[in-house]
Amino acid sequence: MSDAPHLQPTLIEPDWPAPASVGAFVTTRETGPSQGEFACFNSADQVGDNPAHVALCRRLLSNELEDDRPLLWLRQVHGARVQPSYSDSVPEADASVAFDRGHACVVLTADCLPVFLCDRKGTRVGVAHAGWRGLAGGVLEATVAALATPPEELMAWLGPAISNAQFEVGPEVQQAFVGVHPEAAAAFDPSPYRLGHYMADLYKLARLRLERLGIAYISGGHFCTACEPRFYSYRRDDGKTGRMASVIWLR
Repeated sequence: MSDAPHLQPTLIEPDWPAPASVGAFVTTRETGPSQGEFACFNSADQVGDNPAHVALCRRLLSNELEDDRPLLWLRQVHGARVQPSYSDSVPEADASVAFDRGHACVVLTADCLPVFLCDRKGTRVGVAHAGWRGLAGGVLEATVAALATPPEELMAWLGPAISNAQFEVGPEVQQAFVGVHPEAAAAFDPSPYRLGHYMADLYKLARLRLERLGIAYISGGHFCTACEPRFYSYRRDDGKTGRMASVIWLR
């Protein structure tokens, strides 16, 4: 396979006023070498895709950084651990940060919420994999703490995730949030499909937590991975699908 134009990733760049020193994007599935249910740009090596296609996607992804720095891949477990530095191994974590130009941070998602963070000076960046378990477990709080800068100096962008119109959850999910922070009730509407269930708004849950931390500038959050065919969706595709890569780095 050659790196033909139709193999290059189609990217979404955050719509936020980040300094020029901050680079960031999310891949889509619109173009790339992956095939079948993984078409077209799957960077995840744990979902059953052809390893050669995954390796090519990762190489093409690295090319987008315009230098030879490594991508920091994580073994994501829906937890709250933040990887603070580059590792040649694949650490178990659901977020990472960078304070220099030694590596790029990356998380993989397919309905869960990628949350991008940077400081206003453009010297610190991070990205978190925030599904409902990660949000409830404090992954955003842990990532902000790992950035070690006043929250009022940070900005956030909420990348593609499943919308509340498509995300039905049980009462245990609602209680995991409302039982700790009653104001989170605003992020849950009664499900029209099943009694006692709720339609959960990951974007609103993330905003509430970021605002509570003191982050005033929060943008993004206008996507739906389950509705838009340009995105992978674990729920829409019954678990057999690829993953989008959310990448942030210091130029």
